Amino acid sequence: MKAEDHFHDFAAGRSASLHRSAYLLCGDWYLADDLVQETLAKAYRHWPRVLRADSPEAYVQRILVNEVRNHWRRQNRTPPSVTGDAPEEAVPDGSETVARNDELVRALLELPVRQRATLVLRYLDGLSERETAMVLGCSEGTVKSQTSRALTTLKTHIQREEALP
Repeated sequence: MKAEDHFHDFAAGRSASLHRSAYLLCGDWYLADDLVQETLAKAYRHWPRVLRADSPEAYVQRILVNEVRNHWRRQNRTPPSVTGDAPEEAVPDGSETVARNDELVRALLELPVRQRATLVLRYLDGLSERETAMVLGCSEGTVKSQTSRALTTLKTHIQREEALP
């Protein structure tokens, strides 16, 4: 199989997951589209290097996380803090599941980018602590502490929301 075909198979199989991760990292579906496109373009340009990595999936996820960070740096601003309405795509349908998911996404978007990235990589993308550390370029201990802090913050946020009338 040619490298180009291998890349196309990879991109087709991973783009939905990358888009979901990008959305949870940035909070904007349209920006997530752009970030995934940039990520895949960079992966394509360096495809032989990506294939030589221990985990091509982790390598591409690291590109995505770096693209999110670079976006906020270029904009010279911090990631969004969700306090207003949910994104227009998140139309409540009245079910408890949708309401809980919306609440969780809002809480997730309030986390600092690194904590958010740690949770997305660990629990949405199913990476191990070691793989997450590779993607984020940090130690496993940092992944553990970021995960712990993020989960504590989410738990506090959800308990606070449940206590409201």
